[in-house]
Amino acid sequence: MKAAVLFSGGKDSCYSAYLARKKGYEISCLISVFSENKESYMFHTPSISKVKQQAKVMEIPLLTKKTKGKKEEELKDLEKVILKAKKKFKIDTIVTGAICSVYQASRIKKICDKLNLKCFNPLWHKNEIKYLEELIKNKFKIIITAVAAYPLNKSWLGRKIDKKFISDAKELQKKYEIHPAGEGGEFETFVLNCPLFKKELKIKNQKISGEKNSWKIEIKII
Repeated sequence: MKAAVLFSGGKDSCYSAYLARKKGYEISCLISVFSENKESYMFHTPSISKVKQQAKVMEIPLLTKKTKGKKEEELKDLEKVILKAKKKFKIDTIVTGAICSVYQASRIKKICDKLNLKCFNPLWHKNEIKYLEELIKNKFKIIITAVAAYPLNKSWLGRKIDKKFISDAKELQKKYEIHPAGEGGEFETFVLNCPLFKKELKIKNQKISGEKNSWKIEIKII
């Protein structure tokens, strides 16, 4: 089983790659789409350029594709790069980090059906708290790179997903209905280390920007 992982550099795609490998898939390549639209319906945008360093420490080939990020039209760009992965690496499966987004999962499935590829969604409808606990248990070092929901603010940027984070996420879910895993776009993440990495990535410097409850951190890593 040869797979390509739709890869954003965040916790969901990294952990899906990890679970796919545990299931016996050969991760032949990573696929990252760089969207010019920060409000893209399909693609993660904070820290997306850093996937190149992640792919390097994973020692897995990376295919990238730029898109204007226009709704539905961006799917054509995704299809093109998936087709390229199929031809170049002879993959038979696409791995996604989808948890509960029917919009994303259904559209990726449609592309896979068209290209005669299987679609593996190892996180689909996974309990969000158990998922966060698994990340810690399996030694994933993850930081928050963007927030976009009340009452999250810039103090959350750079926070690691640890036991305190899970405790706070539970309270936010209870009081404000914020998805603990950020599936509603409440926050975005970046993985600095995990069992797939040959070495940990380090933050060299960072720049914070934003206002009110919409903040992001731009990081440089080594």
